[in-house]
Amino acid sequence: MIGGTLVAKREVYVSVDVEADGPIPGPYSMLSFGMAACGAFDGAGFTASDPAERTFYAELRPISDGFDPEALAVSGLDRDRLARDGLDPAEAMNAASAWVTETAAGATPVLVAYPLAYDWMWLYWYFVRFARSGSPFGHSRHLDVKTLYAVKAGVPVARATKRQMPPELLSRRPHTHNALDDAIEQAELFQNLMTWRERL
Repeated sequence: MIGGTLVAKREVYVSVDVEADGPIPGPYSMLSFGMAACGAFDGAGFTASDPAERTFYAELRPISDGFDPEALAVSGLDRDRLARDGLDPAEAMNAASAWVTETAAGATPVLVAYPLAYDWMWLYWYFVRFARSGSPFGHSRHLDVKTLYAVKAGVPVARATKRQMPPELLSRRPHTHNALDDAIEQAELFQNLMTWRERL
């Protein structure tokens, strides 16, 4: 607090995308995830950063034998290869936690995703289950890009889809289902939304 005014701590936003072989963690496995630092907010203004500049990507060893063939097909990842060559989940989550802490550099890290519920569920569960220090985002430091658009555009959440967003908000990068590619693509959508003032 300065002069009776509460000063917001600087936040660093990290765009995250997850590829998994089923609907929920535990019975199924997170196969890969990508993270891209995409900007900071100090309570007064948002500053974007190149999301391709500071990134983290990992492919993980499956934690169970169960998988949904349709979910696996979306990721394009080979479970047999990951069973042999994927990172141990503890190794991956500890490395990811260290990367987030280093990237935040004393600021508060906030996870960004679209839609948030899916990616947060997987990453939070894996951090709590496998990382020594738990989640670097705590239990609630996250922002849903879908909700952000719905509020800024003044539309119902059901209409907050990429197909219905103005083209100028969308990233020009392709959506490849590679977790890092998609985290970077999503970061650009988030950046555009953070500076978008127009209401539909």
